[in-house]
Amino acid sequence: MAPSSRHRLLSVLVENRSGVLARVAGLFSRRGYNIYSLAVAPTDDERFSRITVVVDVESAPLEQIVKQLHKLVNVLKIVELDPYAAVERELMMATVSADPDKRGQVIELVEVFGGSILDVGVDQLTVCLAEEPSRLDDFEELVRPYGIVSIQRSGQLALPKLDRRARLRSVAQRTA
Repeated sequence: MAPSSRHRLLSVLVENRSGVLARVAGLFSRRGYNIYSLAVAPTDDERFSRITVVVDVESAPLEQIVKQLHKLVNVLKIVELDPYAAVERELMMATVSADPDKRGQVIELVEVFGGSILDVGVDQLTVCLAEEPSRLDDFEELVRPYGIVSIQRSGQLALPKLDRRARLRSVAQRTA
């Protein structure tokens, strides 16, 4: 996601229990907070799930959204991810019209964007890309003239970028 004054990216660690996502979504609904994107899945520890939510801060101040989320019993940790300090990806699957005479052009676009072909029909292709959201927007714009039959995007996922400086120091210390 390009840095925006309107959207903020939150990583919310929650207990992996029935109804937690409904309570989080219900909080946004009751308070009139707008969710731009939402993705949720268990973490490597099955007791916890991570909810990645892109919130519209024009619907409510970010501080208010965070305070309300912290009040939910199953919410353990909330981190705002700075887009410059995070690695972000979103998954897109799309079925695109691709007559035999245009199919090569569509396949070339998919390859340029690092995607893959999932299914091939007589006059359509189903493709998959995992990229930064802005790159998916670019891909979508470029294949639109061929005809998008259906499209599904997962919502953003993000993790903080790793600190490379600490590792460089420890490598330098080992070689000294």
